[in-house]
Amino acid sequence: MAEQEQSFEQAMEKLEQIVERLEEGEVPLEKAITMYQEGMTLSNKCHEKLQKVEKQMDEIVDENGEVTPLENEEPGE
Repeated sequence: MAEQEQSFEQAMEKLEQIVERLEEGEVPLEKAITMYQEGMTLSNKCHEKLQKVEKQMDEIVDENGEVTPLENEEPGE
């Protein structure tokens, strides 16, 4: 059975649940390792989704329908 693509929100919710369980400290070691690995996978998926959205947001469409690159104003520039 193929795993359905999780939304960012679903992945974050699952990741938060894993972190809470691990922080409780009452998870057997083997289960904790499995949960940690799942958490890292979810964390990586969330990071990838955020990077994808960030790339999409690098350009915006103005009122005239023209694509305009966003100015990235870094402090100190």
